[in-house]
Amino acid sequence: MKFTEGMWRLREGVRIDWMSNVERLHIDQDKEAVDILMNKFQRHRGDTLNSATITARVTSPQEGIIGVNFVHWAGQVDRGPHYSIASSNGHTRITHADNRFSYTSGDLSLTMNTEPNELGLTFSSPTKTLTGHSFRSIGYVGDQTTPKTDYRDGIFLERQGHMLLGLDLNISEKLYGLGERFGPFLKNGQTVDIWNEDGGTSSDLAYKNIPFYISSCGYGVFVNHPGKVSLEMQTERSSRVNISIEGEELQYFVVYGPSPKEILRRYAALTGEPALVPAWSYNLWLTTSFTTNYDEQTVTSFLDGFRDRDIPLGVFHFDCFWMKSYQWCDFQFDAEMFPDAGAYLRRLRERGLKISVWLNPYVGQASPLFEEGKREGYFIKRTDSSIWQWDYWQAGMAVIDFTNPRARSWYSTHLHRLIDTGVDSFKTDFAERIPVKNVVYHDNSDPARMHNYYALLYNEVVYDVLTSRLGTSNSILFARSTAPGGQRYPVHWGGDCESTYVAMAESLRGGLSLLLSGYVFWASDIGGFEGTPSPALYKRWVQFGLLSSHSRLHGSGSFRVPWLYGEDCSAVLRECTKRKIMLTPYLLSAAYWAAKDGSRRLMAPLFVEFPDDLNTYAVDTQFMLGPNLLVAPVFCDEGVVSFYVPDEEAGQPSHSGKEEGEGKRKKAKWVSFFDSSKTYEGGKWYTETHDFDTLPLLVRPGTVTPVNRRLERPDGDALDGLEVVVNGPLKEGEEGDKVVVDDGGVVVSTSFV
Repeated sequence: MKFTEGMWRLREGVRIDWMSNVERLHIDQDKEAVDILMNKFQRHRGDTLNSATITARVTSPQEGIIGVNFVHWAGQVDRGPHYSIASSNGHTRITHADNRFSYTSGDLSLTMNTEPNELGLTFSSPTKTLTGHSFRSIGYVGDQTTPKTDYRDGIFLERQGHMLLGLDLNISEKLYGLGERFGPFLKNGQTVDIWNEDGGTSSDLAYKNIPFYISSCGYGVFVNHPGKVSLEMQTERSSRVNISIEGEELQYFVVYGPSPKEILRRYAALTGEPALVPAWSYNLWLTTSFTTNYDEQTVTSFLDGFRDRDIPLGVFHFDCFWMKSYQWCDFQFDAEMFPDAGAYLRRLRERGLKISVWLNPYVGQASPLFEEGKREGYFIKRTDSSIWQWDYWQAGMAVIDFTNPRARSWYSTHLHRLIDTGVDSFKTDFAERIPVKNVVYHDNSDPARMHNYYALLYNEVVYDVLTSRLGTSNSILFARSTAPGGQRYPVHWGGDCESTYVAMAESLRGGLSLLLSGYVFWASDIGGFEGTPSPALYKRWVQFGLLSSHSRLHGSGSFRVPWLYGEDCSAVLRECTKRKIMLTPYLLSAAYWAAKDGSRRLMAPLFVEFPDDLNTYAVDTQFMLGPNLLVAPVFCDEGVVSFYVPDEEAGQPSHSGKEEGEGKRKKAKWVSFFDSSKTYEGGKWYTETHDFDTLPLLVRPGTVTPVNRRLERPDGDALDGLEVVVNGPLKEGEEGDKVVVDDGGVVVSTSFV
């Protein structure tokens, strides 16, 4: 939210109490914390009257992370919820001498000038300044243009209060993340509100809002606030990120790197380590699509079509209309379409398929469960104790109150019953349409803070059911909305995109942004959700989707079975699916290491792997699949694609100070996955034309990539028939690699050179 008009003026009706002075400071060595009282510019003792103060508490929950909690009024009722923050101690150093306060955690330091009227906070690494608060960047805003202001109260006039913090930026600093955002990948110049909404992929709204951004200068910032957070990313002050919330308290953590991987590792340690997913989930998923007409016969015909065309298929998903209309959710297969659902699911499982069904956290008034939920108090209520209902989505729908332990148990009971019937996974759709006004929760949580947090509770409930029944190594969701910490409940997909190349590209941008926000796995609706793709678009999205961490064919009003678009589409899907299954040993290994320390992604923007190559920071139409494979999807019918090949040696001396040509090592080259004779030099752009049997899929120099051409499904024996793709020589000092296979919950590690 913008409160100023340029550098000198405030918006009409707004006042800001800027902090300019450190009034006093207290060091608590036992708790490794520092408490600071800040106030406005002080000329004399009279200036301590009739103005606001802000207190700041400095702590360090993890080595290399420093948090500052700013409070204006401390008398507010804290009704929660709060994000889970993992903390430890014993890694800080605190000093204060000669009007200089220093707080250090690992290689990250926060210094403060405590000279009178010289307030300034600086975060720095051993080599450079990262960010901080300079002149007029810590303030409390009073806005009297809102309905909260009532002039009849005289001197007790109420203003809507906001905490406002401005973090300084360096020259050419680039900012990324903030959840799954579908606009420009680079967040500089954007206004971002952290507020979950069901807006599709073609707007500034997002399903997955994460108040965490990464800077190219070697640090990240996590705003620890579950309510609405507004960020002006150089849009109010071109030299700052301005962060504001409606309320009296705001905390952030600066997460030091210096590399993007180290920032992500520390962020995961702070908010929750990502979970692994079962091997079978890397297979192709097929859905009924959304508003299509289908029954048992239709579903069977799809499965027969895949079998007859030798297209591997691992998971079949039943979307919304597996339940009767107006009754979502009643957790019952529509008997008219599926007369004996249990028997039918058993027959599907006999084909070797896993089963997924669609859910949402709402109950329509026509559902047989509505009266029970109403009677037992399982729904979010209005302040007059009536059930909160509306007609937008399901007629008369109510929202499950997951803060009520009995409601959680009730919802879980129905999921257990579905697992007994043969369901293996759940698509946890929606959870963005959560009311905030005139509502009350069972545990009295603040509705505004619950709006984003609700998605976390929803996914947690469903994921806990799966892990309790199937074990952690065999549990997976397909979730649309989330909040910080949601990486513990994978997988997440990109939501409702259109069937266009533009939407395919914006889906990738959204996925890359989410993967910079703590997440490891991601998928999109192959072919697009809204509309019907052309055959060419279908094949291009298949190529891209089968090189994503997870791959699902899904649409709205039209099916996504390939032969409807032409048998050549069937051939492309078959080839791409078998290629992904062949890569299973590599994917399992990459996922294992990604989840092990939180630093790696199964899909990642180029700069995460190549932070020293400055050219990679602007690339948002390519990605790394694990650490070894570069993928450049094709976004046009003609097959023309321009892509950048990173420079492995960027930022390194070219010949160790020797004379030109003397002892200079020959630069290793990338090679095409399809044709090893086709090589690419790092640090260059290439333009190629590809038919539908290839795309730019490059193998990184100095790497060993495990594959298995014998595998028929990802949960087969990945070690029987194991091969390696070597693009050598290996890097100096590297002795080989490892294949890590999830074998029924037992990690099998096989080393090779």
